[in-house]
Amino acid sequence: MPMRNQHLPCLRRLSIPGTVVAVLSLAWLGSAAQAPWVYPGPKANEFMTNWLVLSPLPVSADKSPDEAAQKQAFSDDLLAAAGGEAAIQPQPGLKLQLAGKDYQWRLLQAKGETVDLKEGKAEADFMVAYAWAEVEMPKAAAVLFGLGSDDAVKVWLNGKVAHENWIARPLQPDDDLVELKFQPGKNQLLLKVQNVQGDWSFACRWLDKDELQKRLMTAAGRGDLDTLAKLATHGVNVNARRFGVTPLQAARLHGQKEAADFLLGKGADPKAEMPPLDKVVDAIFGELIKTNWPGVAVLVAKEGKVLFKKGYGLASLEHGVPVTPQTKFRIGSITKQFTAAAILKLQEEGKLSVEDKLTKYIPDFPRGDEVTIRHLLTHTSGIHSYTSKPDFMDTARVPVKAEDLIKSFKNDPYDFDPGKKWAYNNSGFFLLGYIIEKVSGQSYGDFLREKFFAPLGMKDTGVHEATDIYPHEAYGYAYQGGQLKKALNWDMSRAGGAGALYSTVEDLYLWNEAVFNGKALSPESLKSAFTPVLTAQDEQKPKDEGYGYGWAIAKLRGLQEISHGGGLQGFVSFLLRLPKEHFTVVVLANSAPAVPGVDTGGLAHELAQLHLGDKMEVRVRPAVLKGVSAQTLEAYVARYDYGGAVLTVTRDGDRLFAQLTGQPKREIFPSSETNFFWKVVEAEVTFVKDANGKVTKAIHRQGGQTLHAPRLEDIQEVKLSPAALDAVVGKYDYGQGKSILTVTREGERLFAQLTGQPRVEIFAKSETNFFWKVANARVTFVKDERGKVIKAIHEQGLAKFEAPKLE
Repeated sequence: MPMRNQHLPCLRRLSIPGTVVAVLSLAWLGSAAQAPWVYPGPKANEFMTNWLVLSPLPVSADKSPDEAAQKQAFSDDLLAAAGGEAAIQPQPGLKLQLAGKDYQWRLLQAKGETVDLKEGKAEADFMVAYAWAEVEMPKAAAVLFGLGSDDAVKVWLNGKVAHENWIARPLQPDDDLVELKFQPGKNQLLLKVQNVQGDWSFACRWLDKDELQKRLMTAAGRGDLDTLAKLATHGVNVNARRFGVTPLQAARLHGQKEAADFLLGKGADPKAEMPPLDKVVDAIFGELIKTNWPGVAVLVAKEGKVLFKKGYGLASLEHGVPVTPQTKFRIGSITKQFTAAAILKLQEEGKLSVEDKLTKYIPDFPRGDEVTIRHLLTHTSGIHSYTSKPDFMDTARVPVKAEDLIKSFKNDPYDFDPGKKWAYNNSGFFLLGYIIEKVSGQSYGDFLREKFFAPLGMKDTGVHEATDIYPHEAYGYAYQGGQLKKALNWDMSRAGGAGALYSTVEDLYLWNEAVFNGKALSPESLKSAFTPVLTAQDEQKPKDEGYGYGWAIAKLRGLQEISHGGGLQGFVSFLLRLPKEHFTVVVLANSAPAVPGVDTGGLAHELAQLHLGDKMEVRVRPAVLKGVSAQTLEAYVARYDYGGAVLTVTRDGDRLFAQLTGQPKREIFPSSETNFFWKVVEAEVTFVKDANGKVTKAIHRQGGQTLHAPRLEDIQEVKLSPAALDAVVGKYDYGQGKSILTVTREGERLFAQLTGQPRVEIFAKSETNFFWKVANARVTFVKDERGKVIKAIHEQGLAKFEAPKLE
């Protein structure tokens, strides 16, 4: 969630003195009923894809308007000179002159369910579009429309505002539920969709009873009282089942007492019987995974008995091979607990100690005499993570020797002093894999096979080798832009002890049973592995939550959870254990970015609540503290460093908003003068002040994990001339010619794009110093004696490197 750390001067907004010029000769021929933008009563669940569109109208005369100017444009009637938003009567070809520029209503027919207002054009930031359609209704009807937009959206029905939502968000169909009261005959529907930056689109459809029932079930599980009330008022059946479960049962299983009480008040049946859980799980995954999609394998077990296991979708799209419980998936960072277990096994055998210094095994490692094996196990070493380096993905397919990969990061500056902080770190576990080989005299894979896999009967687990052929192997896919393609195929020598293993749901179940029944490690080893590490930053962190040795320790509604997820291009995974309940869930998938709905961690937690929700604590939503002053809120307005992202906190009157890089901006609510929480997710943030009352950091808590996010420097942004911006335009070598930073100018704005990443605006601190708002990153352009830029110096966190200019 990125943020603006200061208010910019108020920018002049666009005035619109123009008038309607003419109706062009290119008018639609035929009756209104034949026009594509006229719908004879929209069909339930069918997206409205044909619209008359007027765009792109600039938000402001300034090319980089601040948020105040953007909100003003959203509020203003930009069509006032042409009759106004409430009275406009578009026709195809109708030409308007606004602010001295010609605009024309035109037919836009979407290729899929989403109306793309950008249409492949670069000029879309800070723009407004109007979209018009007509609906013919045989009789009056009040219906609920599902509306998604990127970004802000306002809706008029028959000249009256029916909905408005000022928000910056990616498109998600049906994000907003909009009640539209249609009259008999013709109805006129107008949308105003305003873009901030990036993609620009919307999706709109009339939801039928089945879709509304899905929304009711989701709202019950989330405790979303506003949506529940809207759906109940609209007559959605509070006793209708989905996956065999009633909304009341879903609310209770998720600990949502307020939602359960609401549903009871609306007539929900408290005596409805629960269906067999295996049928429920099968229905959930059967609906989630299309038969021709990449798949998921799932296993649920309790008290040493497998309750459910099955595969869905395809392991190979090209050959139509189905996923089964025997399918082998790359498991990514679930590997880390095997690496940790191997270290502890060597310690049990007296061959090393977790207090050993890194220099004992790599004598020339910089500051290695300050780093212990314990630091590596707990992500507290401060060594820079090699997978965070800008050029890492350029080499991910290429085999590498462990010594050479270690050389690639050993001289990088430390992110912090060893032991001072916690930061997830793949370098640490890669080093541990290397240490295992040096101490044992065996390969990493052979040691794991001898000590764990063979004794425990794990026949389908091992280190993935690119040259080997594995029966029942899943291939990795990426779901992007609504399309599936082969994912980038890592050579797993690049992952080593941090993530090189493959496995199956059945083998990972055997592993959990062995670990938690004392068959893999001694009780002393397990106690240390499951003890969360504490650093100087953790003064406000619960002592029983955090990260141990390769396992994450958390609370799932009062029950101890020991788990870990994994992810790399093409694969996501999650292995969960609730120790006191002897309960295991494994979810493995072969798509990343994943197909819609496949969140392996979220699904694992859903299955845990489905089976044990009645034994978990009821969720308690914090009470909103009223009367927090604007002055108090203003003190929190800043950017906070979340590591790979930035949290941006902004204020709007007496309301505070937070946005993480790449995610929607959401309101956060005070439970005290320093503590705030999200309503849309179970997360909270505490703002910490120093002795002088200045906010120095934010402490974020979510899912049992705690993140300390330092407040970033308040940088004064400056405006530069086009000539000054042109001086730094060009391409810069960020990694042996394979990773290129391309800097371009559009008007008075500068953009930077790294190979394989989105284009992002950068902002000037001076003529040669620029910074990103979406990340804690800076770049300085260096000139020669003639004033020509010859290189860039990139700084991100504590990392710093030079990038020669290529052109």
